[in-house]
Amino acid sequence: MSLLSHLSEIAGQVFADLGFDPELGETVPSQRPELAQFQINGAMAAGKSANRAPRELAQEVADHLSGHPDLARVEVAGPGFINITLTDQAIARIAAAEAGDPYLGFPVTNTPENVVVDYAGPNVAKAMHVGHLRATIIGDSLARLFAFAGHKVIRDPHFGDWGFQMGLLIAALADEQPQLPYFDPDADEFPAESPVTLDDLQRIYPEAATRARNDADFADAARSATVRLQQGDPGYLALWGHMKAVSEQSQRRDFAALGVNFDLWYGESDVHDRLGPLVSALRESGVAEESHGALVVRVAEETDNREIPPLIVESSSGGFLYSTTDMATVQMRVDELRADLVLYVVDRRQADHFVQIFRAARRAGFVPEGTRLEHIWFGTMNGPDGKPFKTREGGVVRLADVIDMLTGAARRRLDEAHLAEEYPEEERAHIAEMVGIAALKFGDLINNRTSDYIFDLDRFSSFEGKTGPYLQYAAVRIKSILRRASEAGLTPGPLQPPTVENERDLMLELLRLPEVVGRAIDLRSPNHIAEYAFEVAGRFNRFYDTCHILSETDETRRGSWLTLSTWALSVLERLLDLLGIEVPDRM
Repeated sequence: MSLLSHLSEIAGQVFADLGFDPELGETVPSQRPELAQFQINGAMAAGKSANRAPRELAQEVADHLSGHPDLARVEVAGPGFINITLTDQAIARIAAAEAGDPYLGFPVTNTPENVVVDYAGPNVAKAMHVGHLRATIIGDSLARLFAFAGHKVIRDPHFGDWGFQMGLLIAALADEQPQLPYFDPDADEFPAESPVTLDDLQRIYPEAATRARNDADFADAARSATVRLQQGDPGYLALWGHMKAVSEQSQRRDFAALGVNFDLWYGESDVHDRLGPLVSALRESGVAEESHGALVVRVAEETDNREIPPLIVESSSGGFLYSTTDMATVQMRVDELRADLVLYVVDRRQADHFVQIFRAARRAGFVPEGTRLEHIWFGTMNGPDGKPFKTREGGVVRLADVIDMLTGAARRRLDEAHLAEEYPEEERAHIAEMVGIAALKFGDLINNRTSDYIFDLDRFSSFEGKTGPYLQYAAVRIKSILRRASEAGLTPGPLQPPTVENERDLMLELLRLPEVVGRAIDLRSPNHIAEYAFEVAGRFNRFYDTCHILSETDETRRGSWLTLSTWALSVLERLLDLLGIEVPDRM
C-alpha cells in the first residue's frame, strides 16, 4: 500500500466512525509544505452535508487522528483543512517497504486487460519524419506505463499501406515505366528484386499527389489502380509488396534508433480480407446506406455541437477507403486481439475521423459495451518561428535527420563538459546516441501532450535544467557513488528514520511514485512522469550535497544512506524507462 493510500485509510476510518463517507479522508500532499507534509480537505464537504461548521468538524477528526502512532502532528488550519505530519519512524518503515518492492510501491492491477496501443502510423513510400515523432514517443511511453501497471499491452504501428496513396504510386510507375511486368495483364511471374528504392518512392509520391490534384484523368487512373490492387490484381499485389518491403526496412531502422519496439507489424492491408464482408454486413443490416453513389454510415447525434459528417465506407467507384480499413481494424482488434482498451495515439487533426469511426463501430455492433476506444491526441512540434518544424527549404524534416542532429549536439555537449573523454571511441559514440535520444524524448514528453511546443536543440541537449541529459547524468552520478562505495567495501544497511531535512524530503519524494504513475496512466499523460523524474533528481542532489555518504563515519547512518541512494536510483531508472530513456553506466 502506498503512503497516501495508508494515510487516506487512517483518515477515512475516522470519518466513517463519525458517520461520514470514508472517501472524505482522502489525503494529499500539503499545498503549504512549510506547515505540514500532508493535508485532508474532506471536512469542508462533510460539514456542508451535516450542516455543521467545517472547522468544528475538522477539529473533531483531528482529535481522533492525534492518537495514531504514525502521526507526529495533526492541526486544523483555515476554514477546515487538516494538516498532518508523519513521525520519522513511520516514514522509515513505509519507505523500507516501498524500496524493497519490485514495483516500488505501485499497486499492480489484479484485473489485467488487453490494451492495444496504436501509434507511430508510418506510411509506405515515405521515410518517417517529425510528424511521426510525437505519436511514436507518446505511444511508446503509454505502452510502457500500461505494461508496468500489469496489463497485457499489444503495440501496433498500423502502417498506411492499402489506401489511395498506393494507387497514386502504381499509376505514376505505370506512366514512368510501362514496360515493367507488373502492368502486363498476361504476366504471371514477377521479379524478386524491387524495381524501386525508398528514394524513388519519396520522389514519385509527392509528384503523383500534386499531379492528381491538377489532372483529373490521372486522379481517375490512381483510383482505378487502388481498386484493382484491393481486388487482388497479381501484378499490382507484387509491386505493392516490393514498395511495402523497402519502406518497412527504413522504418524499422528508425524505430530501432529510437529504442521503440512493436508486438505486431500490422497495416491496413492485414484487414483487407475483412473489407468486403464488412461492407456487405453494414449494407444488409441497414447500418450503412447509399448516398450519392457511395455507401455511408450516419453517425451524427442530436447532442453534437458541430457537424459530424457520415462515414464513407465504400466510394462511388466501389473502392474501400481509409475509414473502411479503420472500421475493419476495430473489428479485428476486438475479435482476434480481445482488446478491452484501444488507444489511438494520433494528432488532433484526426479528431473528427475517430469520432466517426468509434460511433460507426458501435452502431455496427463491432464493439462490446465494456470495450473502450480512445483517441489520444496531441499538439505539434514547432520550429523557432512557432510553426510546424520544417527544413530551411520548407520541406518535411526526416526523423533520421532529427536523430542525427541531437546525437551530434549530445556529442558536442559531452566534449564541452569533458565527459567520457578517456573512454573508448565506440563507447563514447554509444553514450552520445543515448544522450541524444534522451534529449529528444524528454524534450517532447515534458510537455503536456495536448500542447504544442518549440523544438530547441540547445535547450534539449543541455546537461543543466529540465532535460533528458540532466536526468541521465543524475542517475549516472548515483551509480558512481554506489560503485565507489562498493569498491571501498561499504555496504548498504536498513533504512533509518531521517535526521536531516533533505534526507526526509528525499524519502517523502520517492514515496510519491505510486500516485504519480497512477495519474499519468489515468490522464494518458507521460509529462507527469517527466516532471516527477526531475523532482526526484533534484531532491537527491540536495540530499547528497548535505549528506556526505562516502565520508560518513557512523556505519549505521552510512548504510541507511546507501540504501536510500539505491532506492533513489531504482526510482529514477524506472521513471526514465517509462519515458523510453536509457541510462548509461557511466559518463
